[in-house]
Amino acid sequence: MPASRRHHRALAVFVNCLGILAAVPALPSTGPATRATAATPAASPATAARPAARETPPAAGARAAPAAPQVAASGAVVPVTPTAPAPGMTTAGNPGVPRPAPQVTVAVAPAATSVPGYRIMVRNTGSATVQTMVRQEVPAGTSITAVSAGGLTTRPGGATGGGEVTWRLVVPAGATRTLDTALATTAPGQDLTAPACAYASDGDQPYDCATATWHSAATPEAAVPATPTWRQPPILLGLALVLLALLAGGLWWWLRARRRVSGVAPAATGHPPYAGDPTTPGGGTVYPSAGTTAAPGGGTVYPRPAAPGPVGRRRSPSVWLVVGVAATVLAGVVLAATWTATRQVAAIDTTKQPTAGAWTGTSMTGAVGTPLREKAFEFTVYRVACGTAKAASQQCQATVGVRNVTAEQQSWHGQLQRAYLPGGTWVSTDEDATRLANLGRDIFAQPVSAGSRVVLPLVFTVHGMQKPKQLELRSGVFSAGVRVDVP
Repeated sequence: MPASRRHHRALAVFVNCLGILAAVPALPSTGPATRATAATPAASPATAARPAARETPPAAGARAAPAAPQVAASGAVVPVTPTAPAPGMTTAGNPGVPRPAPQVTVAVAPAATSVPGYRIMVRNTGSATVQTMVRQEVPAGTSITAVSAGGLTTRPGGATGGGEVTWRLVVPAGATRTLDTALATTAPGQDLTAPACAYASDGDQPYDCATATWHSAATPEAAVPATPTWRQPPILLGLALVLLALLAGGLWWWLRARRRVSGVAPAATGHPPYAGDPTTPGGGTVYPSAGTTAAPGGGTVYPRPAAPGPVGRRRSPSVWLVVGVAATVLAGVVLAATWTATRQVAAIDTTKQPTAGAWTGTSMTGAVGTPLREKAFEFTVYRVACGTAKAASQQCQATVGVRNVTAEQQSWHGQLQRAYLPGGTWVSTDEDATRLANLGRDIFAQPVSAGSRVVLPLVFTVHGMQKPKQLELRSGVFSAGVRVDVP
């Protein structure tokens, strides 16, 4: 074969190889299992003779993962959102029908005793036995005196009291377990609220929560002396108005009398004697005054213009009278303004947040376990617990009940839920940690159906060792929201 042809054939083979290599990426890729199966026959005898590695069985107490996570291109683990929403949540395919209620329900009732006490009823409405952990929050300022069998008491450090009671229960299908707690308080006569929740066996996933408030018996209050009648604002205002009316009437009568006296003519008549007056000895010509006639046999009468009478000077009111009336009017105005301002200031509730301007609804503030309602939702915070600080930060998980009180489904947003620290700073919900705490569900992407209630955990990542002192929850940007004081 000539050398030129051999070179051409080698060049053609090289070009064909390049084309094959360029077409390989366009071929459909095979999965890991297919590639492993295809590579098995081509394995060397030494590799085939190597024993397979044993798989380590999972620990007995380990919890199975809810769903296999996907790995993003950056290497971050993105949880897979389950197809089934949380109870009360809706889906895009069927937005109006919520999931059935959980199989474990909780009811709390205050005890009819003279000391604070509660009865917790945990019921399994499902068809299988359920292992659950029941937690009851104890109000601050109280101490636990008695609990049902199996209850574990946890007391926080410090002298503020409070704490938590925990039970681990195995509830058969259709059965109900009853738990009792008794407390002692350092402030008699105070109402106490103690919420309780049933969690999964891990103690993090809430099944259901409930709350109850124990009301103390009516205790006689110390007698408060009543305000004298004359010191009550309406009476004082009425007296000031009466006094003002009397002074005005007296001033008017005095001015009227002065005008009447000034308008009367002088009582004296005639004229003073003058030279030539016939009525005087040696008088002469008579100059009668206007309106008079000469005496018979008198001399020539020359009319004389009448002299103007004395002008009465109009007296001005006394300076002290004017000052007194002005002072009375000023005192009445000041008293009326003070009384009105006092009533308006007394009507202001300093515990509420301002709701004027762009805010919609009325803001409410309460303690843990107290239902607080705003524009669209009724929020109830049942428990707030913070873990051990790691790398200068800690995660605080709040178990929150959300009830939609409107006639249509409502959405809410994680960035609007805040935890306030003692220094005044705040952090929003850690949405990634909240999704993991809810087994991969994005609770903020699923609206809450009308009239339904959901109980779910919210996670806040707090930097430092400080714990939140207050939670702020709201349904929308312009909603006034609610505030919950954390003990």
